[in-house]
Amino acid sequence: MTASPDKDVNNHHNVLPRRFHLLSYNIQVGVDTCRYHEYVTKGWKHVLPHRERMVNLNRMSAMLSQFDMVGLQEVDAGSLRSGFVDITEYLAHRAGFPHWYRQINRNIGVIARHSNGFLSRFRPSKITHHKLPGSPGRGAMLFEFGTHDEALLLCSAHLALGRRARAKQLMFLGELLKNRPHVVLMGDLNVGCEAPEMRSFIQTYDMSEPACTQPTFPSWRPVKKIDHILVSQKLQVISSKVLDYPLSDHLPISMELELPDSARHLGDYRT
Repeated sequence: MTASPDKDVNNHHNVLPRRFHLLSYNIQVGVDTCRYHEYVTKGWKHVLPHRERMVNLNRMSAMLSQFDMVGLQEVDAGSLRSGFVDITEYLAHRAGFPHWYRQINRNIGVIARHSNGFLSRFRPSKITHHKLPGSPGRGAMLFEFGTHDEALLLCSAHLALGRRARAKQLMFLGELLKNRPHVVLMGDLNVGCEAPEMRSFIQTYDMSEPACTQPTFPSWRPVKKIDHILVSQKLQVISSKVLDYPLSDHLPISMELELPDSARHLGDYRT
């Protein structure tokens, strides 16, 4: 798996802002679902192109433009169903993000290219892609913003539906993130805060989830909290909330974060 190149190779910032805004959103490849029966009646939209998808993506891009870093799940990297539009790139351009990356986790050729996406106003110092253990087609992207031990480390992931596979995946991610003081894990983790594997992860790796009481799924009547932004205890959370923006079957979750000075320096870049 290789990263999509961002379209602006020049970096005009050598520090992250003291405060910035994160968003995680499972966009269901641009399909808006308002009732359970629409998984059947609108199921064709997951395999065939349709005009409403682009209208919905345009609405999403207006909302995404308010944030500094955005993790996207259930994206398509350009296939028949998306009209051969790379959705991550499309949203990046529409929302004004200079840097965008995508990870193809399941490539069915012309039919579908299931992906994770990431949009950023700041260029990462290092990007790595990881295939998660257990269920096929699940992945995580790891972004480092700086080259020093105190640098911000952000992981955007989409975990499995099954508990056993999901527990293995959380353990795998924990090994990638451990021993770093400034960590963010965001994405559709397909698990609630009360689940044993989630509680174990939060305790073992000294993380917190400020919005645990706010459900994200289904978007039209949310009862489950399966989308998360977890942060290490040394990061200060100003606010964290689920947004009432039902353009997918998930609701997006946002966070305003304050970084200590030691985590803000990005380092020098060569173009």
